[in-house]
Amino acid sequence: MKTTPLRTTVIGSYPFPGWLEFAAANLDKFGPDDLAELQEDAVIAALHDQTAAGLDVITDGEQTRLDFNLSFYGYIQGIELESAPPRHFGPPAHDQRGKHPIVAALTAPKGLGAVDEFKRLQRLALPRRAGAGGGATLKASVPGPYTLSGRLLPGEIYSDRWAITEALLPLVQTELVALVEAGCTEITVDEPSMSCYAHKEDPERFVEIFNRTVAPIVGKCHLSTHLCFGNYKARAVGPRQYAPMFPAFLGFSADEIHVEMASREFAELEILTQIAEAGKIAAVGIVDVKSYYIETPEDIASRVRRCLGFAPAEQLAFAPDCGLSQTARWAAKKKLASMVAGVEIVRNAIR
Repeated sequence: MKTTPLRTTVIGSYPFPGWLEFAAANLDKFGPDDLAELQEDAVIAALHDQTAAGLDVITDGEQTRLDFNLSFYGYIQGIELESAPPRHFGPPAHDQRGKHPIVAALTAPKGLGAVDEFKRLQRLALPRRAGAGGGATLKASVPGPYTLSGRLLPGEIYSDRWAITEALLPLVQTELVALVEAGCTEITVDEPSMSCYAHKEDPERFVEIFNRTVAPIVGKCHLSTHLCFGNYKARAVGPRQYAPMFPAFLGFSADEIHVEMASREFAELEILTQIAEAGKIAAVGIVDVKSYYIETPEDIASRVRRCLGFAPAEQLAFAPDCGLSQTARWAAKKKLASMVAGVEIVRNAIR
């Protein structure tokens, strides 16, 4: 699918407004209609910030996902959601997030919720697309089965993470097909866990799993994947090197591969050439979501010019390094505005 050269996009998540954080911690105080209104208002806020920045691609900010994995686990039967994390205190890290036992075969008779999210986004974004944010592409983001398996415990039913991944694969695949049928033209299948563990697992195995997951929608939408190193409380999980993944990950059946660059001082920028030569779009993480330094438009323009030394404009897109959910909203707004303004400086120069 043809896309805008040097287009500006996002991964998926956006900061919750403070009042939504409060509501999420006090759900028992709200009725079902209150909660529906909260969700719509939060999506409207995320849409406002993204369209005000002038992005070419926008999402719902994942505002109705109170936790990246748990929001999906709530739709899956066979998971026992009550589990305390092994550590409660000290500096925040991934071991302060509980893992969940599997008590029955995993099924999702009502889907994973992403279709409803996208339909809400369609309904709320359409009036805005006629205004200042006119023409923006609407994108949905869904975790891939390997990433989705990360907080589920192996046991008698599924012996290891690979077996859990295989059980989740058809559930994710069915959701992707339903998204396309609902009119979604751009989907990110989010597999950051693959990049976090590629240094110690077989990258070819990851590629095979990804390709089987997306097979029914290849060629039916603009399909991307996001490769980062973890961002819970701005902490990485794996060694921040792309070398273990490439060239194997060039085999992904994806139109676009997003790579985290800004927080890594643009190390391994030559990977953009590999991605472009494989016929794909290289989406560059050009804004550091783990830093409260607010990039200026001139910073962004300089970085875009560097990227153009490795791939043509038609095969470059720009986004924050990762989702913005762990970044304060005031900073997220400024970073997105600078990103769009900086890319536009270069666009105008090469037109």
